[in-house]
Amino acid sequence: MTNVEVRPAGPADFEAVAELRWRWVAEQDGLPGDGRAAFVAEFAAWARENAATHRCLVLARAGRVIGMAFLAVTPRVPTPTAFERASGDVQSVYVVPEARDGGLGGLLIDATLRLAEELGLERVTVHSSSRAVPAYERQGFAVSPSLLQTRAKPAG
Repeated sequence: MTNVEVRPAGPADFEAVAELRWRWVAEQDGLPGDGRAAFVAEFAAWARENAATHRCLVLARAGRVIGMAFLAVTPRVPTPTAFERASGDVQSVYVVPEARDGGLGGLLIDATLRLAEELGLERVTVHSSSRAVPAYERQGFAVSPSLLQTRAKPAG
């Protein structure tokens, strides 16, 4: 893992992150070739505008961005003993296919959890693909019987 670093994304990295997001969705669902440039521009603008709530980390090898992870930070309702509270959700962890299975995803997850600790987050969740579950479990994630989810119903 020489020449590899995980670092906070800077404004100049967001086009590369957008390219990774496009590539990931294309891998999973297939995408038409047209629309890529518009998506990259819009996603990069979104990432810049939401940098305070969606902290992006990048994985770079020899200066080239080959992976990403987001930590979405959500304020929580205050309690009498803790007025400033927040939780986090790990989102969009991705490593390019040619760099997988060498522990790089684990580096991203570990760095994301260190960021969550630095931010004082109470809890960190993740919605993972079945392929990535073992990587999250190695980093201490576990199934919680008290964390439930449902799909929101469309308005109307």
